[in-house]
Amino acid sequence: MSILLRTRWFKSPQLVLTLLFWCPLLAAQNPPIDQRANNDAKFKIAGAVVSSLTGAPLGKARVTLTDTADRRNTAFIITTDNGRFTFAPLYRGKFSLQGASRGYITAAYEQHDQFSTAIVTGADFNTEDLVLHLTPLAVLSGKVIDETGDPIRKANVVLYMETHQFGMKRTGPVAGDSTDDQGYYEFAALAPGNYFVSVSAQPWYAIHPFSSSPRANNLPPNVSPSLDVAYPTTFNNGATDSQAATPITIHGGEHLQIDVHVSPVPVLHLIFRTPEDQQQGQGISMPVFEKRVFDGIEYVSSEGMQPISTGVYELTGIPAGKYSVRMQHPGSRQSQQSAEMNLVNDGQALDVAQSVPSSSIKLIVKMPARESQPKQLNIALQDSRMYVVAFQAVDSSGEAAFEGIPAGKYRIFVSSPDKRYSVVRTASAGSETPGQELNVTSSSALSSTVFLADGLVSVEGFVNRAGKPSSGVMVALIPKDPQSHLDMFRRDQSDSDGSFVLRGVIPGTYTLIAVEDAWDFPWQQPDVLHRYLKHGQNLTIGELMTNAVYLPDPIEAQPH
Repeated sequence: MSILLRTRWFKSPQLVLTLLFWCPLLAAQNPPIDQRANNDAKFKIAGAVVSSLTGAPLGKARVTLTDTADRRNTAFIITTDNGRFTFAPLYRGKFSLQGASRGYITAAYEQHDQFSTAIVTGADFNTEDLVLHLTPLAVLSGKVIDETGDPIRKANVVLYMETHQFGMKRTGPVAGDSTDDQGYYEFAALAPGNYFVSVSAQPWYAIHPFSSSPRANNLPPNVSPSLDVAYPTTFNNGATDSQAATPITIHGGEHLQIDVHVSPVPVLHLIFRTPEDQQQGQGISMPVFEKRVFDGIEYVSSEGMQPISTGVYELTGIPAGKYSVRMQHPGSRQSQQSAEMNLVNDGQALDVAQSVPSSSIKLIVKMPARESQPKQLNIALQDSRMYVVAFQAVDSSGEAAFEGIPAGKYRIFVSSPDKRYSVVRTASAGSETPGQELNVTSSSALSSTVFLADGLVSVEGFVNRAGKPSSGVMVALIPKDPQSHLDMFRRDQSDSDGSFVLRGVIPGTYTLIAVEDAWDFPWQQPDVLHRYLKHGQNLTIGELMTNAVYLPDPIEAQPH
């Protein structure tokens, strides 16, 4: 169903009393005959805002109503003491509904991730008994405490959250804080979920003398090993490796206190050699230490370095552990070398020069036929966990260059603020490969042509459950060979009349599925998708199609 709308004003006694400010909502431009003859709006959207935990009504909450056909037309209202709200009179249309209240997470009606259920007004729909649930915000706080039980000031505290976006479970940083003079940290306004806390700090008393340094007359002849220490990055359960960290489960409205205790460990004194060109005055750069933390890579700082002899340096301040060590080579086009190292011994050599050098990549972007390149076009490389490892703007000639890319498999994503594009195939050395994957070999200079397609087609239909329209259901359009075409996935949530719209669909072969309560399920995993695909609806979008595709029959919702 396609609805065109025109401007009307709406009023109600409740709005006169409680409206913050108001503007026109749109009414049907081609309404049914009865509405065209009777030029009065006659529908309402009404209900209550309540706490998702207790069901208690939330008075003085702000409710926002927006016409989905033109989001510039929005009205705001404040709920009564019993949490009630009413927008009336309204014309036939489709509206998004959002609630906000102090101490609660702002949320749309039946919201999941960035999706929500729009409210459809009309003679056949009950829109007067809606319940908009808001979840209370949570707080996580605590102290960072050293080995003697004293608080640590200016410790760096990072909060990580487990998410299920993009069809996979991932954990990444969401906030940071620094402890105060009492060692206190706090993360407020948190949504329910699983979290982790990590702490990075330095012992106030630590001294890291270089083993090759001559002793100054005013220094003691020896420094106690108990002072040549550092605090390793430590997680909330005391683990120093993210893989051994345990999650903190936070529910709505909770205020949890989690203290993190850190203990010192000896630091390593490491030896590294610089290439000959650096020894001849081309510039010196320190090795860069990185460590895998959950699904990402984070920088680990060292204390400094000192020359031992020509081209040989000592570096200190790094605790023992597994690291990715990178060396930057000034003046070299292939400027980086990296290696995975298990650093355990004092005096251990950083043999980065023996590692496999990284690669350079030039990507040449080919726009869809008869389409010019937009002013802003960006291209990114993502790893297997869908984290961006490199990002560049495409220049006016349609090219983007990347340096220092480690060997591995990547996915190419192209973005523009003006339009949605997908990578449909790549070509390297005269050979074409369907999909968006790019295989980067070690120590190579790769040039690849990236072919784009733009999504001009929308797919519209309805979801049924047991023969009746079903709202709040996840609708997903799954491309053939999904692992090679991740940017061709499209999702939506069915509205109150069961309708959905999947926009920007790229030409290709798909399976359409509708699954209840599936917002957190790992749909990127082929074995998970298979059980739903065999009950889905096959759909092909042709190369020359540019209009909306209306499905003649509703798709049946599958249980999760």
